[in-house]
Amino acid sequence: MAADPTALLHSVFGFPGFRPGQEEIVNAVLAGRNTLAIMPTGGGKSLCFQLPALCRDGVTVVISPLIALMRDQVRALRAARVEAGALTSGNTDEETEEVFTALDEGRLKLLYMAPERLASGATLPMLRRIGCTLIAVDEAHCVSQWGHDFRPDYLRIGELRRALGVPLAAFTATADEETRAEIVTRLFDGVAPDSFLRGFDRPNIHLAFAVKDSPRDQLLAFAAARRGQSGIVYCATRAKTETLAAALRAEGHATAFYHGGMEAEARRHVEIRFQQEDGLIVVATIAFGMGIDKPDIRWVAHADLPKSIEGYYQEIGRTGRDGAPAETLTLYGPDDIRLRRTQIDEGLAPPRPQGCRSRPAERAFRSGRGDGLPPSGAFGLLRRNRHALRQLRPLRPPRRSVRRNRRRAQGAFGDPAHRRMVRRWPSH
Repeated sequence: MAADPTALLHSVFGFPGFRPGQEEIVNAVLAGRNTLAIMPTGGGKSLCFQLPALCRDGVTVVISPLIALMRDQVRALRAARVEAGALTSGNTDEETEEVFTALDEGRLKLLYMAPERLASGATLPMLRRIGCTLIAVDEAHCVSQWGHDFRPDYLRIGELRRALGVPLAAFTATADEETRAEIVTRLFDGVAPDSFLRGFDRPNIHLAFAVKDSPRDQLLAFAAARRGQSGIVYCATRAKTETLAAALRAEGHATAFYHGGMEAEARRHVEIRFQQEDGLIVVATIAFGMGIDKPDIRWVAHADLPKSIEGYYQEIGRTGRDGAPAETLTLYGPDDIRLRRTQIDEGLAPPRPQGCRSRPAERAFRSGRGDGLPPSGAFGLLRRNRHALRQLRPLRPPRRSVRRNRRRAQGAFGDPAHRRMVRRWPSH
């Protein structure tokens, strides 16, 4: 007989009741129905597959895109005395052996792995041997070939579901109608699953945008006004994470940097510090992105323009998970145009089909809580950059005319009316 999910919700996770929308999703997954759930960041997506995994027999395999995300969830589950483990490239030999031992002994309830592991011929026999009875796909938008975060190996998940003959539950916070249709096609063979759309709005998060003007000083002023609060600064390059972290540290902030080029042990150390240390600022690339669940992060800053509206929504979603007021600041300028245009040209995804437009998450913030640009203009700026930048003429070097470059950047990203509305972030 299956365990009572409401009882486990309280005894294992310590919650007195479900958040709005969670119970229906948990019941669908628990009943063994294919499920697609779109929920806002901080809305409790992970609980919607973790709780059914404890109620069901067998092992639930969780496909997740980031090592930091997997470690974060495994750490939280183990703290709640749940048998969980992850097979990642960042594991030590001892950690990997510990996971396989728990699987062989039948103790493990949740097994996390990256989609790239599905390319191994040994993965399917292993999952059959351990008794996998449910597949959960976190950040399911990564399956979209022309989406903002495409991961090619996510395309193997549908084949895995067919081979194991088990139900699949897919979760994401950022999937517009087109992406949802592609998820259904690729993960569920075009057969509509039970779908739950819970919206994107995060009313406690204040949004702000500013043109870069001595960006290091802008970020230092922003952090100084929030001294002692936990925050994240996202950068477009690994080198910038290290230099900006050093600048913040020189100003007396507790700071660490994080990027995919670090050794596994160094990344693990930063993750543990971030979870346990109050007031720590992490300066990171998007490797420190989706799913980091620390409830009292009070602010997120972008030192560079995010590559897409979906990526922006995921990254600011790290802040304010406790429901208390939180703030964001996004800086943008001519260098972002050159960098993002290069990344678009070198990207793996094929071009978006002719006439196909994406408007994910924009409506969530049309009511507006941002400074600098009106809400529709701010999100239009981000949404249009993927396509408009291809046609943008090369910018003049900054030394020739900062003001001219600023005007051209604003004109490329937003409507002409928006240029007059850009304000610098106040220092108070």
